[in-house]
Amino acid sequence: MTRLLTLFCAALLGISFSAVAADTASPDQLVKTTADEVLSILRTTKDKATLRKLAEQKVLPYFDFRRMTQLAVGPSWRQATPEQQKALEDQFRTLLVNTYTAALNVAAVGNESLEVKPLEMKRGDDDVTVRTIIRSPNRQPTSVDYRMSNTSAGWKVYDVVVENLSLVTNYRSSFASEIGRSGIDGLVKVLESKNRQIAQAG
Repeated sequence: MTRLLTLFCAALLGISFSAVAADTASPDQLVKTTADEVLSILRTTKDKATLRKLAEQKVLPYFDFRRMTQLAVGPSWRQATPEQQKALEDQFRTLLVNTYTAALNVAAVGNESLEVKPLEMKRGDDDVTVRTIIRSPNRQPTSVDYRMSNTSAGWKVYDVVVENLSLVTNYRSSFASEIGRSGIDGLVKVLESKNRQIAQAG
């Protein structure tokens, strides 16, 4: 697990959104008002099944995994068949959720807090960056930016930038190398293998 991915998973602690407020709240309000809910759950359970459910309910609906995968794969995305694109999206999503669940298990015994910076948003803006700071005992504060777009299904995260390092950009290099060696199907197999390893370790 790379340091960036570990930080990304920790950063997701504050990005769970309230379905009730999603239609009216601004992106930064969505992050801020529900961070306490997620952190509260983490402090009351260490059960892996519960944490997995938390990941699936709080993360999947509000991340644009297709766009994230497309950005991470880069130009090769256009060369992939619809079937290959779906396989890439499914495996990349599974990788992030599996790793996130593992990070939740660690964070459940911590005392993380999330500070959301005020968002300067103009009327009609449909692409914004929500800036936050994650604070943990005995650790330096971590800056995390959420790049979000306003889609027909509401605000969705399509990239996470941890300490100025973009998640999708970080993966783009390794994905491109694997595609160069073994093609799209080779990358799918690599992601499948990583997901099996995480599942077995859990």
